[in-house]
Amino acid sequence: MTSAQSNTQKDLLKVSLDWLQCHFTWGPQKENIDLDDMKYRLQDLIQAGVKYQARSYNHLAFVNCLQGNCEEAIQNLKEAEKILRENHEHEFERRSIITYGNYAWVYYHMGQLTEAQSYLDKLEMICKQFTDGSQYTALIPEVYGEKGWSLLKCGRKYYEEAKECFEKALEEDPDDTEWNVGYATVLFRLEGFSSTPESGDRSQSVKRLQRVLELDPDDSVAMVLLALKLQEFNQNEEALKLVEQALQKSPDLPYVTRYAAKFYRREGDVEKAVELLKKALEITPNSTFIHHQIGLCYRKKLFQLIKYPGSKDPRNAAFQQKAELIKLCKYHFEKAFEPRPLTFICAQLDFAEICSLNGEYLKAEEIYSNLLKLDDFHPDNKQAVYAQFGLYEMHHKRSESNAISYFLEGLKIQRDTVEWQLCRENLRKIATKQIDRNPRDSKAFGVLGLLHQLDGEKCEAIECFEKALEFDCDNEEYLSALCELRLSI
Repeated sequence: MTSAQSNTQKDLLKVSLDWLQCHFTWGPQKENIDLDDMKYRLQDLIQAGVKYQARSYNHLAFVNCLQGNCEEAIQNLKEAEKILRENHEHEFERRSIITYGNYAWVYYHMGQLTEAQSYLDKLEMICKQFTDGSQYTALIPEVYGEKGWSLLKCGRKYYEEAKECFEKALEEDPDDTEWNVGYATVLFRLEGFSSTPESGDRSQSVKRLQRVLELDPDDSVAMVLLALKLQEFNQNEEALKLVEQALQKSPDLPYVTRYAAKFYRREGDVEKAVELLKKALEITPNSTFIHHQIGLCYRKKLFQLIKYPGSKDPRNAAFQQKAELIKLCKYHFEKAFEPRPLTFICAQLDFAEICSLNGEYLKAEEIYSNLLKLDDFHPDNKQAVYAQFGLYEMHHKRSESNAISYFLEGLKIQRDTVEWQLCRENLRKIATKQIDRNPRDSKAFGVLGLLHQLDGEKCEAIECFEKALEFDCDNEEYLSALCELRLSI
């Protein structure tokens, strides 16, 4: 075969590969994920013996291939195939669509085009069984479900898409435990970012986690996630029982111990939380999540200590204890975000906050500035950076003007988040204070006008923008807002 013929064959094969449903055709690619960290997390899942190991091996094969470890990727896929044959004998073909798609892609990257084509042929035979199947793939629950889990592992920007995948999987198979667990998990995470107050009977993740436990009463991870939700709604007695039951069932499963630790930290039992997290860290030493949780425990102790006057006196033991806690916080937060600079934004913000408390202002500013330079930044993450940068300017640099600028940038990103509410409330607080000090402060009146406008309080907004224009008569922003409001009435 000539070089030209080989290239033509490769190009034609690539067209077919792009139609597949597998890790190589789904959203996150090399530039959007932290590959080393993803590899550690997948290896931790496999080592911890969590359910559905084939899913982890499939994803690990994708990561290994992106890193150039194609032979290792093939071994991962062989493990996935073996597990699927052992655990899903009667539905092996449905379950193998993702694995065979990944095989085809890995062999393509290895230049073994005949092998790649052989897996496309296998997929064609399988997909003929499904009425909605295209030549090489079929949009069935097993495909949607595995895609949902893959996206769920890749960070916050993919959660909405993951949610849609689990919804589609459950449309056809509403009682499948695996898809219900995935759906409950993504709902749990999305609700954690929302600023809209919930009640226990309205929370979608509570209902879905309860459904998981109906389907599988022994699912200890679902138990601790449900406990954390019930804790939010002050149902602490029931939550504690679930945590204790989960720890009894799965004492060595890091996913259980780390969420149980989060429960105890929120309850105020920081020592118990640290004890559980250190135990989990022994099993999964590369877990960025666990390092972050340990950092949060030490931060809680630090905040409690700072309230004590003796912590400011170098001759007092509390001063030395404060220095040690700052050191521990920084160590664990840095361990959390170092392998995940693109995705673990909150750990970097927590690190910057500790730097601010320790007077390391240049370091904190460098972190905020670098984060704002990131490309392909999830809006919620960007908003969180603006919110915390604003707090930093307000509390540490005593610059209300700079704080307003950052809070306004955060407010422009209209999302239902805690950070959006934080930007809004601090803008109101600063503007009100500035007007009390100087009743001719046009910028402060402009800020209040914007806040009234966002709340739909048009008359109050008009009044504020008119006041702002009294003291800054040529301001185009205020004139435009005033014009828009008057036309809308």
